[in-house]
Amino acid sequence: MFFGALEAGGTKMVCAVGDENGNIFERVSIPTTTPDETMQKVAEYFVNVNAERNLKALGIACFGPIDLNKKSQTYGSILNTPKVAWRNYPIVKTLKDALNDIPAGFDTDVNGSLLGEATWGCAKGLTDAVYFTIGTGIGGGAMAGGKFIHGMLHTEVGHLQVALEPNELKDFRGVCPNHGTCFEGMASGPAIEARWGKPAKELADKPEVWDLEAAYIAQAMVDVIMTLSPQKIILGGGVIDGQAKQLFPLIRKKTLEKINGYIDTKELRNMDSYIVPASLNGNQGIKGALELAQLALEEQD
Repeated sequence: MFFGALEAGGTKMVCAVGDENGNIFERVSIPTTTPDETMQKVAEYFVNVNAERNLKALGIACFGPIDLNKKSQTYGSILNTPKVAWRNYPIVKTLKDALNDIPAGFDTDVNGSLLGEATWGCAKGLTDAVYFTIGTGIGGGAMAGGKFIHGMLHTEVGHLQVALEPNELKDFRGVCPNHGTCFEGMASGPAIEARWGKPAKELADKPEVWDLEAAYIAQAMVDVIMTLSPQKIILGGGVIDGQAKQLFPLIRKKTLEKINGYIDTKELRNMDSYIVPASLNGNQGIKGALELAQLALEEQD
């Protein structure tokens, strides 16, 4: 069986075709510009692929915020995103209409990445896990009891509130336009550049940069450990991938320091396998979208 997968990001849309085993047979990348321009190309891709391969379902892992309430009139739409042109855009309806109403699974891009890891990667077999992407922005997906946490909307752990670290630069108060000093405001790629005057990739040899970055990431790790009690935390994204070698030991060490012995579990005694990098070579999002498609087909059956 063939499934369509869309990883709908704020800068690019990755469209792919795969099977129930997570194999990806082809993919294209389409820049995210305006809805009319971008979605015409996305729809054309899937219409052509469907004619050749007879897709059974489509999975969409999308930037947000998005409406995941299937009883809502705006289910399947992008909501109050900072990308103004995409606000209230009905992405699920657009693609279902183009593909003759085939089953379509829909979730956030970070939940898609977590689903990829839970199905084929380092979170396989776990029921409770958290995935963070730390890059241009910070987003996170969370799974509890084997199900994504949606609630009234979906998790926005990239905007957890963090306290200023003692060694924070004078007068730096974050880059998030909504919250200033939230996790994204203090630890995203733009925050690093705003604080230090250079992009992260040019600061690899500055230990003070990564010591401070790890401290803010550790604050978020402690927050999700205390609130969600995950069995594993997975970190991906450009900031993490670019400096993984020096960041992971610092993040693990500082997380334990901030927990300060309050929790003692077998997972925390083996931090190298508890706070870990994404394991699917950058394919976790698109593989997660494949699994969303399969779940949509199973739900219809």
